[in-house]
Amino acid sequence: MYRKTPLEAWIAAKIGVQQERLTLDILEQYQLQKIRQTLRWVKDNSLFYRQQLYGIEPEDITDFKQFSKLPFTFPRDLQANPHGLVCTSLSEISRIVTLQSSGTTGQPKRIFFTRSDQELTVDFFDYGMRNLVEPQDRVMILLPWQRPGSVGDLLQIGLKRLGAYPIPYGLVTNAKDAIEQALLNGATAMVGVPTQVLTMARHGDGAKLRGKIKSVLLTTDYVPAAICRAVTQAWQAKVFNHYGMTEMGLGGGVQCQALAGYHVREADLYFEIVDPQTGRVLPPGETGEVVFTTLTRTGMPLIRYRTGDLSRFLEKPCPCGTILRSLDLIKYRISERIKIGDELLGLPDLDEKIFCFEGVLNYHAACREAGKKRELYIEILTAEGYKLPEEAVKDSLLTLPVIKTYYPQSLRINLKQTQQAAKFYLGSSKRKILQV
Repeated sequence: MYRKTPLEAWIAAKIGVQQERLTLDILEQYQLQKIRQTLRWVKDNSLFYRQQLYGIEPEDITDFKQFSKLPFTFPRDLQANPHGLVCTSLSEISRIVTLQSSGTTGQPKRIFFTRSDQELTVDFFDYGMRNLVEPQDRVMILLPWQRPGSVGDLLQIGLKRLGAYPIPYGLVTNAKDAIEQALLNGATAMVGVPTQVLTMARHGDGAKLRGKIKSVLLTTDYVPAAICRAVTQAWQAKVFNHYGMTEMGLGGGVQCQALAGYHVREADLYFEIVDPQTGRVLPPGETGEVVFTTLTRTGMPLIRYRTGDLSRFLEKPCPCGTILRSLDLIKYRISERIKIGDELLGLPDLDEKIFCFEGVLNYHAACREAGKKRELYIEILTAEGYKLPEEAVKDSLLTLPVIKTYYPQSLRINLKQTQQAAKFYLGSSKRKILQV
């Protein structure tokens, strides 16, 4: 038996019911009420939504089918006129986050938060982290933390509230130093970027943390199952996935002890899965694009925001016994798959074939024109002293149908390995496969 996710009791309290009385019907009625309140708030206070929702009366939205007919909000809307989405005076905004878009000419997205908006994130971190840490645990934060309101700063506050002891460190650029600091501070848990935690686990000194780190939360990017397995094997730790993005307020959902899908913060966010082409809402079990609506934000609420992430709601109840829905682990970002012939290839496909090799820490991938053929170029970062078995890697890649179909007639594979880590350090940004 798994311990029920702490998010259920937290959501029940936010709604105002006892946990044992919380049902999906009660939760959905709460969400509809909050949707109407949010629609009224944005229509009254946002120039963008006043135009976007012209002719729509919030009080008429009495079910989710009606809500699903409302227009989407797109990332480009946060680029074109972010101030038009702000619903408070700028004096009430305590943090503005600028996110650079893909490419060199794209306008950045800007997201605005009030102090109360950030308090919602702290509250989620408090209860979300209870899935993997307990009071008195010492949690190493391998994320940016120096700026007030940054993800690491808010996580520190949430950890202190649950009684844990945060150890702020920052992004990992020197695995040996990070391991030494974890040992020096008696860390029992970690939160960090998947490839950076993997670099620590596969470092020559990484074995020193075996049996000392009991839980790890991987965040900020897609989490390959191969990395979870490698960290689990190296440290005998339980590895959890977190799903979130800045637009969500950093926190979206987290795995419980059952390590199935994410349980999402359903008192603050309403999630839908839609067909990426038609926008039609899909039933549980069908994969589509994740769309969310904020229910409790005041600074920059978002209505039916298209994330570009692909997932689905799991049909089976979570083994932990919660009544909350489970969002399947994110597999792809729609815009970041490349086309080879008539088929698509993305980093998640490559991840499971490359990270399974002991000694692999990270890699870059690009597909480019090479005369009359396409070339899949992969540069792999390996641990010091490790020699990558390139033929074995190629054989592993050829088990992917999209590669097997076109290799070697119209696709060639070019592998390179390096132990120079500097060029692979990407901070907390998301990894991408490039089409050049």
